[in-house]
Amino acid sequence: MISLRRWRHCYRLRRERISNSMWNELAAGAPLIAQYAGADRTKLRRLTERFMLKKDIRGVGGLEMTDPMRLLIAASSCVPILHLDLDWYLGWVSVLVYPAGFVVHHEFMDEAGVMHDLVQPLSGESWLRGPVILSWEDVAHDAIGASGRNLVIHELAHKLDALNGVVNGMPPLHRGMDRAAWTAAFADAFNDLQGRVLEGRLLPIDGYGAEAPGEFFAVASEALFVKPVALYHAYPEVYRQMCRFYRQDPADWVRSRPAG
Repeated sequence: MISLRRWRHCYRLRRERISNSMWNELAAGAPLIAQYAGADRTKLRRLTERFMLKKDIRGVGGLEMTDPMRLLIAASSCVPILHLDLDWYLGWVSVLVYPAGFVVHHEFMDEAGVMHDLVQPLSGESWLRGPVILSWEDVAHDAIGASGRNLVIHELAHKLDALNGVVNGMPPLHRGMDRAAWTAAFADAFNDLQGRVLEGRLLPIDGYGAEAPGEFFAVASEALFVKPVALYHAYPEVYRQMCRFYRQDPADWVRSRPAG
């Protein structure tokens, strides 16, 4: 006899099933999703359904969420964990979506013991033990692939990074991965990006990654999935480490596509 809890779970899962038409429409407008084919595409779709079942994606600040909007955010969130699974997103539930950028107020004490009130405009935020917050305007703009960025992946990368208790560019590495090799690759690339920003030189990835090691990991995660070849050529050791962590090799997909 099926338990009431199991029945409710099955009912909700059926409710979150993604129709073929919705999935195809999503892929047609989002290159990030369209790049997946075959078994990976099927797996991403099923993982997205589970994400929508487990997470509460809702509009705030007057934004009314539609099913296609929720689907885009859910599918984009599942790209990084396609070969890691949904358990990597345990410990939080809510995705809050503003119509556009929002302003946050943070109080902090400096080393001299002086309190500061920081007012900062943001397009996204990821709380250590709380929600992911997004600007729909930025999510929609990134989805078409022209910006070279992806706000959803950026904020979800922070969630993965924070699994060790602090956002510092060091997520929990898999068995067999070398912590020292990871640290060396990321430190060299981070220092290079900082130098490029300070000197006004050409930036291979978003210069926001020069703000802190945690931001570099999030920006590099965006680049891995949105412009992998550029990341590979700029920081090949970072690229290799991230392929091992995410268990995906997006640059190889790009190189293997038929010409034209």
